[in-house]
Amino acid sequence: MAVDPPCAEALDGPDRVAAQAPNRPFRSVAVVLPDGGGAFGLGVVCEVFGFDRGPRGLPSFDFAICTLQPGAVRLNTGMTLLVDHGLDRLATADLVHILSWEDFDVPAPPNLLDAVRAAYDRGAIVASHCTGAFVLASAGLLDGKRATTHWRWAAEIARRFPAVKMDPDVLYVDEGQVVTSAGTAAGVDLCLYLLRREYGAAVAAAVARDMVVPPHRDGGQAQYVAMPIPPDTADDQLADVLSWALAHLDQPLTVDTMAAHALTSPRSFARHFKATTGTTPHAWLLAQRLHRAEELLETSEIPVEEIARIVGFGSAAALREQFVRRRGVSPRDYRRVFRQFALADE
Repeated sequence: MAVDPPCAEALDGPDRVAAQAPNRPFRSVAVVLPDGGGAFGLGVVCEVFGFDRGPRGLPSFDFAICTLQPGAVRLNTGMTLLVDHGLDRLATADLVHILSWEDFDVPAPPNLLDAVRAAYDRGAIVASHCTGAFVLASAGLLDGKRATTHWRWAAEIARRFPAVKMDPDVLYVDEGQVVTSAGTAAGVDLCLYLLRREYGAAVAAAVARDMVVPPHRDGGQAQYVAMPIPPDTADDQLADVLSWALAHLDQPLTVDTMAAHALTSPRSFARHFKATTGTTPHAWLLAQRLHRAEELLETSEIPVEEIARIVGFGSAAALREQFVRRRGVSPRDYRRVFRQFALADE
């Protein structure tokens, strides 16, 4: 299912869901752990895809950690892990996930590149975390495509692989069959995004609740690197406004009404909102309304007309217009695609 990333393009590029439901969302996941690979990234994919949540009605996966040669693999924290599977395991995976490649001076070996290309050629989703993008670029799978990696190494990958359209300011980029993410914690965003893309927002939200993380972050790396959020009372006040707005999505919220709740001028509020969140109040509100509409479509039998009122679009026609523009399908088609994976919020 080709989907444009919500946080890669904010509200400029649609966050689409393909009009046709996937006949077979990915079920088999192979994680490639190179020597010196990232322990944090490994832990993330193990938590999301390796932990069996099937008894709770959530998707379960045939999960395997793979390496260049089965045996002992050193992690970047100095720990050693015994890995049973080699690259042959990639031949049956629906999702191949490349973890960080720590040493740029060591080229990715031909057998790894061949295995990754073969997985891609037979239709597997190929994803990278952090500098795992180096492997995908070496395999030629990023040529002519947008991609991201850790902001510190984006320029180096762009220099070595000029055919790659590297974007260092986003958390992840979805090019359909190839998905790349930024560094460290962006691996959480990537994994939850893939769940959301293939199984719907309710499944991703349920896993996020287990992990005690937000199911989706708006914005990109720049907001976390160049402009970290200062722990001052203004941001506490903004958090209060955001909570208030989420509880009143059915009302006609504007910059003026949000600024009034924050006891500041609309201009100052909009400037502070952008500096703190990396997006505009209008874009943030639209995203929250669409996310809430998704949850209700998946987890309830509430009519589309009523959902439109609850989330603040006012009419089914307005909801449909935004849904088709941003998700690529109508609300009713979205419900039909993902209803089978929906879970009631426990």
